[in-house]
Amino acid sequence: MIYLNYPRQCFKAAITLLSLFVICNSVVAQQLPKVVCGSIDRISNFPSKYVMPRNVDVWLPNGYSPAKKYAVLYMHDGQMLFDSTTTWNHRAWNVDKTMCHLIAEGKIKNCIVIGIWNTTLRHPEYFPQKAFYSLPKADQEKILAIGMDKGAPLLGKGPLSDNYLKFIVRELKPYIDSHYSTLKDQQNTFIAGSSMGGLISMYAICEYPKVFGGAACLSTHWPGTFTTDDNPIPGAFLQYLKSHLPSPKNHKIYFDYGSKTLDAMYKPYQEQADTIMKNAGYDKNNWLTREFPGDDHSESSWSRRLPIPILFLLQANPID
Repeated sequence: MIYLNYPRQCFKAAITLLSLFVICNSVVAQQLPKVVCGSIDRISNFPSKYVMPRNVDVWLPNGYSPAKKYAVLYMHDGQMLFDSTTTWNHRAWNVDKTMCHLIAEGKIKNCIVIGIWNTTLRHPEYFPQKAFYSLPKADQEKILAIGMDKGAPLLGKGPLSDNYLKFIVRELKPYIDSHYSTLKDQQNTFIAGSSMGGLISMYAICEYPKVFGGAACLSTHWPGTFTTDDNPIPGAFLQYLKSHLPSPKNHKIYFDYGSKTLDAMYKPYQEQADTIMKNAGYDKNNWLTREFPGDDHSESSWSRRLPIPILFLLQANPID
């Protein structure tokens, strides 16, 4: 098998980094993030009947006031969004800096950001569930066996993304809308993430088109695992997208990818996704895919290009 077209030791390194990403987050990022502007409210161990409890960080812009109404951006991997001194790899998205800059210039709507922390079940929670169960049983079993020999299967007993989205839509969103001054409608509710977070953002807008008006999918991890050889997963994800893509009349979707490390795998799959978008009637007003040659699979890359999807989704004056 060919793993990322890299030597086997690089594949092992990717698995190691994935484990560190999940495990170290629970140890390193306990203190409240420091932000360059705005403020953070933390909801510790948000309870759920659908998923494991987790922290949720709510970023509020400068001058937040109950007298105003705010759009809401839900973001995955919440402990990686604001403060690099609290993250396992000392990198962050710097979401507060981007949001403050764009809000201050009047380029985007007033908006709050909901950072949903990941857990040790990150991969199964972010893996599009209906796409997985559309695969033949033999392919499902092959995928579930990944990592089993090391005692830590990549997907555990199977995807948990349907319950993860129920947590966001049925529990977290009602809480946010009742405790903060939000615009509750679809056209002011957005979701975003990178890598597996890009996949679950795509899945969210397809599963809940009446809830989310826009999704930003950075470095979307179309392979689902870490191999491009004899891998049925991308085909299942793309077929799901084709069958469930919401109407372009009232939805906006952003994709992007780099060219280094894990991102080196994505271009052929993203090109297939782009064809699906075009055939569904999406155009420059409601869909954007960007390629970033030289960018790797990291928070540093996502931080640099975050203003592009934020402006695209939340622009104060939509392009005619």
